[in-house]
Amino acid sequence: MSATKEPQYQPLVDLKSRRGLTRLGMMNNQVWQDDPRRLLFTLARYKFVSKMLSGRRSVLEVGCGDAFASRVVKQEVAELTVLDFDPLFVADIEERADPGWPMRAAVHDMLAGPFPGSFDGIYSLDVLEHIPAEHEDRFMRNLLASLAPGGAAIIGMPSIESQAHASPQSKEGHVNCKSGKDLKYFLERHFSNVFVFSMNDEVIHTGFYPMAHYLLALCATPRAPR
Repeated sequence: MSATKEPQYQPLVDLKSRRGLTRLGMMNNQVWQDDPRRLLFTLARYKFVSKMLSGRRSVLEVGCGDAFASRVVKQEVAELTVLDFDPLFVADIEERADPGWPMRAAVHDMLAGPFPGSFDGIYSLDVLEHIPAEHEDRFMRNLLASLAPGGAAIIGMPSIESQAHASPQSKEGHVNCKSGKDLKYFLERHFSNVFVFSMNDEVIHTGFYPMAHYLLALCATPRAPR
C-alpha cells in the first residue's frame, strides 16, 4: 500500500482506497473544463444559502441541476430535497449519491404545480431567469405552496446588466433576467420582506445593483396568494 512521506496525509490515501475519488456532476464537469473560476462563484452562492438557512429542519432546492454544490447546503440543514425538471440531471445525481451526505432528488417542473411537502426553507438559484415573464407568478405561487409558516426563501439570478458580458451558452435560455430593483419589485408581490444583495465573482455585498453580476434575494413573510 502506498504511504505518504508525512503521516498526517495518509488518511487521504486511505480514503481514496476505501471510497474512491469524488467526481464532479455533469454540469460542473463542463464548468471545470471550460471556466474553473465559475465553480468558485457557484460554491460561494451555495455557501450564502447555507448560512442563511443554517439550522433549518427541512429545505427544498428548486432547479438543482447536477446538485454538485448542494452538499454545501446539506452541511447546515437537517434534510435536503433537490428538484430539477430534467430527468438526465436527476439521474446523474442518483449515480453519484453518497450515503454520507444523504439528500432526496426528484424530477419536478414547478410550472406544472407545487411539490408535495412542507419545507421551512426553499431556495432556487439560476432558475427564475429561465421562466418567461408571463409564467413567473405561477412559478412563485407553486414554489410558495411548499413553504411552511415562518419559512424563508432565497432566489438567485444573474442581473440583466451582466448579460452584456455573458457567454453565448450562459445566455441561452435567459429570457427573464432582471435588474436588482425589478427583482425586488417582483418578489414583493409574493413576500412582505425582501432583501436583495449584489454579488460580483465570489463576493456578496450591499453595493449598487447595476454593477452587480448576480443578485441574491432573501425573502420572508409570504403574502396571501393573489
